[in-house]
Amino acid sequence: MPSPAVLQSLIWTDYRLAVVFTVLWPLVLLIWALIARAEVLQQLLVIYWKVSSLLAITVYLMIAGLPFSFLTAVMARVLMPVSLWFWADLNEEIREQPFSWLKLVFTAWRWGMTFYCGLGVLFQLPFLRCGFSRVAFAGDSCQVWLEAPRLFKQIFHAGFTPGFLGFWAILALVIYILTLSYFIFGKLGRQGRSALNQ
Repeated sequence: MPSPAVLQSLIWTDYRLAVVFTVLWPLVLLIWALIARAEVLQQLLVIYWKVSSLLAITVYLMIAGLPFSFLTAVMARVLMPVSLWFWADLNEEIREQPFSWLKLVFTAWRWGMTFYCGLGVLFQLPFLRCGFSRVAFAGDSCQVWLEAPRLFKQIFHAGFTPGFLGFWAILALVIYILTLSYFIFGKLGRQGRSALNQ
């Protein structure tokens, strides 16, 4: 385990990269795809935003100081790249499209997201203990992960208590799990890896 100062620097760097890779870049791509009327990219990016909402939920769970937020953080990093590569029909359509700067930038982002999330999972695995042990969760190496979400709360939700935000995050997580379960146990068997009607 690196020193506390190095660990804090690495974690804050990870949060900054998360903002770029998981929020800003896909937002720009979605707007670009809408302007360019690139329907297949629009569809894939909308699916991505639905799946990546787990990352936003995780931020609010961390604001509330809930240990299982470390589990949802890892799951979000696994599910986001899966959502970008899972759909056989969309992948085929993207491959068949002629060259465009949008396609090039989208492809670069998709590979970048895959690499970033893969490294992120490896980086967060040692901290999964924070989600299973209250003693570990109270330690400095776990608490440093909560610094950025708490700063986010101070900036955007100063008037709300962590408990209030945590309640809505738990409700959102329940809806997310129910929706994901419906997809896995219901729609996936019927549709397979086709994104039609998603």
